[in-house]
Amino acid sequence: MTITAPDSSDTTDATPTAGWTTVSTPDGPFTVVVNDSGTVLASGWTSEPEYLLQLVHRDLRPADIGRSACLSAIGDVVDAYYAGEHDAPQSVPVFQHGGPFLEKSWTALRTVRAGAPVTYSDLAELAGEPAAIRAAATSCARNAAALFVPCHRVLRRDGKLGGFRYGVELKQRLIDREAAAATN
Repeated sequence: MTITAPDSSDTTDATPTAGWTTVSTPDGPFTVVVNDSGTVLASGWTSEPEYLLQLVHRDLRPADIGRSACLSAIGDVVDAYYAGEHDAPQSVPVFQHGGPFLEKSWTALRTVRAGAPVTYSDLAELAGEPAAIRAAATSCARNAAALFVPCHRVLRRDGKLGGFRYGVELKQRLIDREAAAATN
């Protein structure tokens, strides 16, 4: 499913409640924050849901958050990723808000397949704005839904990693894991 943009007729300032869960992974704790309909608002390699809340756009930020035992399906998707189903997270709905290019870029990121990283230039082109290379990099930096919107699959034009919110060492492990599976 693609990134969902807020309905312009929606007058709510924040999602009323959200749930979160943390899953153990080989790369450390991975926490997911979802809105009351089970759509991912933020995720990443941290055990701190409060950190992830700060990444959520203020118009989508929940007024209340609590640990949820009802998120086992999301945990199963993260487990499936680590079991080798590297495109499984793209089946989970994500809700992020930004400008038009950011939203197009986040949608484009969800089409980048595991084991086939793209460059920031490629991402700009996939998002329909070939000259917006810096904006493509910004979309990766502002992505709140790591793994579900796989910004780790974007490299610099020279093949180097570039940045990653959770560290370039983790980015390299994710890319290596996906490349190894793609060659098998």
